[in-house]
Parts: sequence; structure tokens; C-alpha cells
Amino acid sequence: MIKSDLIHPQLLCALAQCGHKSQLLIADGNYACVTNAPKDATRVYLNLSPGTLAAPLILEKILTCINVESAALMACPPDFINGAEAEYRRLLPASCAIEHLAREDFYAAVKSDRTLLVIASGERRRFANLLLTVAPVA
Repeated sequence: MIKSDLIHPQLLCALAQCGHKSQLLIADGNYACVTNAPKDATRVYLNLSPGTLAAPLILEKILTCINVESAALMACPPDFINGAEAEYRRLLPASCAIEHLAREDFYAAVKSDRTLLVIASGERRRFANLLLTVAPVA
């Protein structure tokens, strides 16, 4: 029996396969996890019901297993207040840069061969997709 904050077998297996510079996506409930991700990426569906498993909680638990070098969000309209981003910034290390990518650039980054894991969340907020780049072990 694993004694840690993250016990989901498929997530643990996929995270164990990630190395430095691997990417993983925490997708909001609007993201097309099949068509906008590499076909060989592991997909983990944690979206039981809208809003039941928010993306920041997933990030919090993921951070107990891996170090994060950088992150990317899809750019949102200038007048949009991204509450999810504010929560991510509180959880991510201060040294973690967050880049904002235009929609098509974000999709292209996720579709990279470096993206090994896609986690579908029940996150209902728009622009809450978070692409993480794994850092080396400290």
C-alpha cells in the first residue's frame, strides 16, 4: 500500500515515466484530450462530474511527486480574469516561469512528442489548461 498524497495507480505509473523536459497537461473540462494531444500520451480521466475535481487540486497532488521547471497557459482575452492562474501561481514554486501561448501555439506545444501525460479534470473554469515541463530531481 502506497502511503503518500497521490495514490492513483495510472497517474503514478505515468509520472514515473516522465523525465527532465517531459511535459504533462492538466486539462480543464473544455479541452479535447484526444484530438489535441499526442496519440501515444497516457490519458487519465479524473472528470467524473463537472466541478468535482478541480485542476488546482490535481496540480497540488502532482507536485508531491515531481519538480516543475516551467508552465504554460493558453492566453486569454485581456479583460478575462483568470482565477485558475492565480491558484496555480500560489502552488507552483516561485522559480517556475509561466508562459502564455496563443491558442494554436498552446495546442502545438501540447501535441509535442514530449507530452507524455494528459489529465482530464472536472475543472469548469475557462483557460484553466496547464502544461507543465518536468524539472530534474533537486
